Amino acid sequence: MGDELGDNAPTRARGIDRLIQILDYLHESGRPQRPKDIVTGINAPKSSVYEIVNRLVETKILEPFDDDGRVFLGRKLHFFGMQYLDKFDLLRQAKPVVEALSEETNETAQLCMCDGNKYIVALAQAGARHFKISSDLGHPIPLTWTASGRLLVSDMSENELLEFIPKEDFILPNGTTIEPEQFFAEVTGAKREDFYSCNSILDGYTKCYSAPVRDQNGSCLAALCIVTPREEASQHHNEFREILTRYATQLSSTLGGKL
Repeated sequence: MGDELGDNAPTRARGIDRLIQILDYLHESGRPQRPKDIVTGINAPKSSVYEIVNRLVETKILEPFDDDGRVFLGRKLHFFGMQYLDKFDLLRQAKPVVEALSEETNETAQLCMCDGNKYIVALAQAGARHFKISSDLGHPIPLTWTASGRLLVSDMSENELLEFIPKEDFILPNGTTIEPEQFFAEVTGAKREDFYSCNSILDGYTKCYSAPVRDQNGSCLAALCIVTPREEASQHHNEFREILTRYATQLSSTLGGKL
């Protein structure tokens, strides 16, 4: 069977790779960018980037953001994402659970997952309180910075974990370093308890609670979380743990996971 793509196959492949680079760069940067900044950010030829960006804008995969020429992820990607959410079993099953967890606790509830070797919030429901805790959906951050990260890597050995997590991700935003041995001990404890909680290192006022969502083999697919002001956490620790664990067990059971 011949090469159906013909002589242009390498060029087309490079074009697809470049398109993915552009989308990944905008997603990871989390803000609109000018095409010339994208060129610098992904270290790609100017002509190639400008051509692809213009085509993506035409198809509404990217959209213009301001008069300075910045572009960002477009509405068509939102529609793609809604279809993905409707069809992908974990997110579809998790959405009502996240909403119910938030309603029962009055706190912000999240479903967190791995995106490569990073942590992302895949679903979030804000609590009923006037003080809102925001969630940056889909924004990748180091696993070591989060309570859920301890559970998401809990099926790995220490050597696997050290190979999986970049060395720079053990450095916290305030410049201090988590020793890998300490992190692995926390991972081991989280797996043993099927639960982990800690004060958020990304701000000075919230505490995070996390429980695993497991598949039929007992592996951690995702983590169900509550994010609450620390004052509330100190008053309702045992209650939050019980409720969160109950909902995580429910979701695992719905997905056919081992209890």
